[in-house]
Amino acid sequence: MAAIWIHPVLAVIALGLGAANLVREKGTPVHRLLGWIWVISMAVVAISTYWIRGLGDGGFSLIHLLSVWTIVSMAIALVSIRRGQVKTHARFMTGTMIGAVIAAILALAPGRLLSHLLGYAG
Repeated sequence: MAAIWIHPVLAVIALGLGAANLVREKGTPVHRLLGWIWVISMAVVAISTYWIRGLGDGGFSLIHLLSVWTIVSMAIALVSIRRGQVKTHARFMTGTMIGAVIAAILALAPGRLLSHLLGYAG
């Protein structure tokens, strides 16, 4: 299934871009470009979770609520920056990035689908 490969590939890209944007100068054209690519990557990562339901009975899990929150959080951040609310924008983008890092760590846990795909099922 394509979502199983799209999800981790774009997640790795998003983690790299997010980290780069957190340490780069803010408000520059490069910051905005990397930010938009990050938002699009994160949106695809979040949406793709709805096609990845391998936990338990194959239904939705709590991780899918995180996907909803990711989309909402990024929308709040984008609206905030359009309104000139830089601190709110920064908080929501940073929070979304922290959530992505936590999700990545949890995705690598033994017994998760990614651990099976990487060959250390545990």
